[in-house]
Amino acid sequence: MSSQRTLTDAIKEDHEEMYEYYDNYKKAAGDADAQARWARQLTWEIARHAVGEEIVVYPLMEQHMGHEGIKLADQDRADHQKVKEQLYQLESLTAGTTDYDTLMTQIMAHLRQHNDSEEIHDLPQLEPKLGQEGSQNAAVSFTKTKKFAPTRPHPSAPNKPPAETLAGFLALPIDKLKDMFSKFPTEEMKKAAERN
Repeated sequence: MSSQRTLTDAIKEDHEEMYEYYDNYKKAAGDADAQARWARQLTWEIARHAVGEEIVVYPLMEQHMGHEGIKLADQDRADHQKVKEQLYQLESLTAGTTDYDTLMTQIMAHLRQHNDSEEIHDLPQLEPKLGQEGSQNAAVSFTKTKKFAPTRPHPSAPNKPPAETLAGFLALPIDKLKDMFSKFPTEEMKKAAERN
């Protein structure tokens, strides 16, 4: 089933996960610990998703869509850079505070606009150039790349392959170590969120 997913399917699935984690963050208002856990899960997803797009999707846009693809990819990288910088700033704030919530709202507003642009403009132009099989192969590559991507924002890292790929592999062990000491949503929290 997953091998039949198109690139658009894979990207949209990630976007929906981001929105779901943010909704859970908002529903946890008044519980700073729960908000911190959902924010960490959201950051984890955004970081991996961004690197997956930068390594797999944007080079495909540049390769198959000519000047327009280069322009769109550059804009998408700029959008990612802004979100990475904001997420990095978020790490210095405390969940449950007004500053934290304000920045989280700004991140999601920017991210929603970026995601909508990808879904409405970028991917519909790219998909016909890739064809069904090419799109499915790209979806598999995107999903696999996310498994080896950093799990935290690194705004000072390069955002184009091959330098980004190397930087990602170097950052991943440090991110994984930090993740071991971070709080993520518990299984109970995930089940409760599914019921709501």
